Amino acid sequence: MKNFLLSVWKMIPGIVLSVLIAALATFLESLLPIHVIGAAVIAMFIGMILNAVIKKPDVLRPGIKFTSKKILKFAIILLGLSLNITTVLNVGKMSLSVMFFTLLTCFGGGYFIGRALGLNWKLSNLISAGTGICGGSAIAAIAPTIDADDNDIAYAMSATFLFDMAMIVLFPIMGRAMGMSAEAFGLWAGTAVNDTSSVVATGYAFSEAAGDFATMVKLTRTLAIIPTVIVFALIQMHLKRKEAIAAAKDAQEVKANFSIVKIFPWFILGFLAMAAVASVFPIPAAIVSMTKRVSKFLMVCALAAIGLNTSFAGMKKAGVRPMVHGFIISALVVVVALLVEICMGLV
Repeated sequence: MKNFLLSVWKMIPGIVLSVLIAALATFLESLLPIHVIGAAVIAMFIGMILNAVIKKPDVLRPGIKFTSKKILKFAIILLGLSLNITTVLNVGKMSLSVMFFTLLTCFGGGYFIGRALGLNWKLSNLISAGTGICGGSAIAAIAPTIDADDNDIAYAMSATFLFDMAMIVLFPIMGRAMGMSAEAFGLWAGTAVNDTSSVVATGYAFSEAAGDFATMVKLTRTLAIIPTVIVFALIQMHLKRKEAIAAAKDAQEVKANFSIVKIFPWFILGFLAMAAVASVFPIPAAIVSMTKRVSKFLMVCALAAIGLNTSFAGMKKAGVRPMVHGFIISALVVVVALLVEICMGLV
């Protein structure tokens, strides 16, 4: 008991710093017009700046590590309660066909583009997930599943964020130039723009009706987190098993080096359980809203901690290749989503 309390005490300074950065980021987000930049991105950059200008005391390290790993997983579990599968599918049927092709573009095209650019598979797929599903939330959900490095998480967040900023300006201009209806533009923005806050900003910049529809489409798109996390969990387990076999000399040693119980990302079961509860039982909207706010804030805390663990020098080593990857994938998604709508007769 004494050792447990001592461990908790050691984590408090790092946790408190992460919470303070998250609170500041949330405040700064509220000052921005229609939240064009999410608090998670702001918190991550604040953390990176602090890490660059101030030498991190050792007393902060345990709490920062706990926040970036454990609290992130708990935030993902809570996120499941806001994913009511039945409701979202009922209101977003039109977007499913567009989503199918954009997700295929992200993960199929992203695989080959990542290999051509020489990126590691974790960074490549984090960028693809952020682009294809829902920006920071998808990156945050998949990162602990595949044991992604903090530098990879920060780079993936940055790549999707920069493209979103451009789309908030360019999408309404292109939509009006093509004479798109509010529904067609909302579907396009909801399936091609990355982060939720950016989708909302882009949609309402076109019209109120487009903003409402884009938000609805984005909710449907967010559901893709569920199968994606499961698939990446299976991939990670397969790779861990291959590593154990390669490192072992005999079958007995494989058993010693590899254990599904040890490597299975158990937080995924909590995430799926929460999503199932939200889909089956009539949970009051107030509770769902409160849980979503808590989940979002904890995720912001985790991204602040990831920023505190990330150095600009470490990101610089990767060069511009991840940004090129993000740009190519994002551009392809924009084009594919528009082509599918044209084929559907919406444009």
